[in-house]
Amino acid sequence: MKQPSITSLPPSPEEERRSRMIKYTIAMSIRVVCLVLMLFVQGWWLALCVAGAIILPYVAVVLANVGTTAKGADVVRPGALVPLREQTSRPNFADPTDPSSDGNSAPWSEKDQRSA
Repeated sequence: MKQPSITSLPPSPEEERRSRMIKYTIAMSIRVVCLVLMLFVQGWWLALCVAGAIILPYVAVVLANVGTTAKGADVVRPGALVPLREQTSRPNFADPTDPSSDGNSAPWSEKDQRSA
């Protein structure tokens, strides 16, 4: 089993929450600037500020909720069950020296069953 490196681990919940809050705060600060600028600008600058004030809340929520997980190996919990490889063919229990064997017999012979 390959041990995960520290760089492949996802960020802690506190770090992820802090990162999301910073992204959201930056986007909302830009929105506040747009709202204040609406009082002082005219023409197409006013339309740009209105569009920014209306669209930025949606963009801020989407940016804040985007996952920031690292694209590394899957983290395996210590002591977890490890799946075994599937066998591609059934094991042959027949005696390889017996030419009459078809390969589907049990690992014991009929003689062994009678004696048991």
